[in-house]
Amino acid sequence: MSNKADQWSSKLAFILAAAGSAIGLGAIWKFPYVAGTSGGGVFFLIFILFTVLVGLPLLLGEFIIGRSTQKDAIQSYKQIAPNSSWHLIGRLGIVTCFILLSFYSVVGGWILIYIFKGLTGELSGLNEQQYGELFGSSISNAPLVIGSQLLFLLITIYVVSKGVSKGIERASRIMMPALFILFILLIIRSISLEGSMEGVIFFLKPDFAKVTSETILYAMGQSFFALSVGVSVMVTYSSYLSKNENLPQSAISIVSLNLFVALLAGLAIFPAVFSFGLAPDAGPVLLFNVLPTVFNQMPMGIVFLMAFLLLFLFATLTSAFSMLEIIIAPLAKGDVIRRRRFSWIIGLSIFIVGVPSALSFGVLDSVQIFGETIFDAADFLVSNILMPLGALLISIFVPMKLSKEKLFEELALGSKLSNKIFISWYILLKYIAPIVIIFVFLDALGMFKN
Repeated sequence: MSNKADQWSSKLAFILAAAGSAIGLGAIWKFPYVAGTSGGGVFFLIFILFTVLVGLPLLLGEFIIGRSTQKDAIQSYKQIAPNSSWHLIGRLGIVTCFILLSFYSVVGGWILIYIFKGLTGELSGLNEQQYGELFGSSISNAPLVIGSQLLFLLITIYVVSKGVSKGIERASRIMMPALFILFILLIIRSISLEGSMEGVIFFLKPDFAKVTSETILYAMGQSFFALSVGVSVMVTYSSYLSKNENLPQSAISIVSLNLFVALLAGLAIFPAVFSFGLAPDAGPVLLFNVLPTVFNQMPMGIVFLMAFLLLFLFATLTSAFSMLEIIIAPLAKGDVIRRRRFSWIIGLSIFIVGVPSALSFGVLDSVQIFGETIFDAADFLVSNILMPLGALLISIFVPMKLSKEKLFEELALGSKLSNKIFISWYILLKYIAPIVIIFVFLDALGMFKN
């Protein structure tokens, strides 16, 4: 069944929603700590290369699949390649998003905890060590983390159950622009701190001596995570587009916004990290320890911190919406009542599956999967195995199942696409992307380890 009953109201609405899917935790939470543990500037450079040379072509590939068929992540593959197993790409994307949202919602819950603690005054006037202790005690509190994770998912379920234009679009339109404004304010404060330039250099000056196979692996995993490619989210989102939208321009806008936010995140976090003598490789806790410390130094800092946490929450939610949407769309089949029912059934199922990840830093911290906590193992599985696998399959599917003529025709709709640009995109998608993905994917599986 066609998705035409529920479409984006405009190109801007689509770009904001798709960028919101990409930006969220991928750029604001995960990017700074992965960059911090993977070499800083050299990681950022490799991340940019992967995003432009692999992420962008794949993003356009997903756009073509969704917009050309106007169907969800399973039916779109079935329409292009009937009587085949290619629809399993869509199913893989759905499973990936299910697992991803199960641990992503845990971090969303942490943000809710911090908003609550900010309102009750617990975030005011602490030093760096005390912020670290507060975070540690918060995420190890079982009732607190499970309750906050559930609340985050309830918000996500409610918005997705309302539909594309009335739910997802409305949230994205308001909160994404506001997030940029708060980011700029934070950066101005962060780089004005004493000793902050050391952090700027760490983030922007590549040190090629720090390049390892792991740096490359994580840069690629992050480029998929940050752009929401490889899981067919963008197939679903682009299926709600009208036929006259300019796909290349939309893709470039989303990639540019994503890279810009990654830059902003790095400039907001690393100068503060170095200014306060904190370790840039602190890992996932980096954002929750550093940001309150930075805001605490500002006049009316708690007000700015609360505003940022609220906006951070909405940026996180826009990503969560896209993950739940890809799962719900094939089940809803364009029916409002089915959408509402399955939003709640699937959303609550994701909550149950995510409880072990929520408890990974408390009662289940001793449970290890290949030497990782449940939370970190789920993250590794999604970012370094499932997303690259999905991306590889999409990079093979698009040029194999859609003719050059059909691809050019679809990309040229609503745009003035030159043949040179088309050929460049086609080569990157058909030849470069699969080779890069396979190489790094094998590295993730330990094939190149001594």
